[in-house]
Amino acid sequence: MNQNERLDYLIEAFKEDSVEYKNLKVPVDTDGKKRILRSLMNIRMPREMNTEVLKIQDEYLREAINEKGIVNLFNIDMVEDSISIWQGDITRLKVDAIVNAANSQMLGCFIPMHTCIDNCIHTFAGVELRNECNKKMNRLKIRYGRDYEQPTAIPMLTDAYNLPAKKIVHIVGPIVQGGLSKRNGEDLKNCYKNTLDLCVENGLRSVAFCCISTGVFHFPNKRAAEIAVATVREWLKENQGKIDRIIFNVFKDEDKKYYERELWIKKNVGYSGQ
Repeated sequence: MNQNERLDYLIEAFKEDSVEYKNLKVPVDTDGKKRILRSLMNIRMPREMNTEVLKIQDEYLREAINEKGIVNLFNIDMVEDSISIWQGDITRLKVDAIVNAANSQMLGCFIPMHTCIDNCIHTFAGVELRNECNKKMNRLKIRYGRDYEQPTAIPMLTDAYNLPAKKIVHIVGPIVQGGLSKRNGEDLKNCYKNTLDLCVENGLRSVAFCCISTGVFHFPNKRAAEIAVATVREWLKENQGKIDRIIFNVFKDEDKKYYERELWIKKNVGYSGQ
């Protein structure tokens, strides 16, 4: 079965799996079909899926990742000891862990074709990821109550399924409302520290951070970069030899500029704190 055949098969399988979209009209062009499949995956509630469908889905997604191009650590330069900046799609990175900017429900983004990193990671990992997240959240709800939501800065570790990375760290960043507060800054700092601690606990020696909270959570991009770099540098000094590589993964040119500026300042001028 080639990619086009897998795409057609999966669209029909996910339509059949859906109650509302069983009779959905499918476009004839490949890009249109890809959008339909991604949308059907995005809106699907967490539950088990037929094993044959999962097998074809996994083959399709792994080939899609290969087509995008897998990026290994040796393809990424270090700007200083153990720290790198890389601009691009985080789902291409073959590292021990990538960081997902999650929401407190921890089930991924349900908006079809949304451009957030949560949507992208869940799409290309496959529907098994949402199912695992749901099982973990259900166990937490049994322990803490049915209304439990994941607190800010408390990371959750899952498999990465069809992504090149080994694991995904899902973390809820601070939401900025009515102006940046000191608490927002402390929460963002803890997102980085707690994620790195979790990586060490699980033997993960390379991690790629997205720009946590800078999207729909409205954390100012420049200040977020300042906190991220300062926190990571402080953590590395206190935990020498525990992690080999920390990557700041950026997508926007704006964020790349901020991270480059912060790392250049700290490397060439010195820095006394946040």
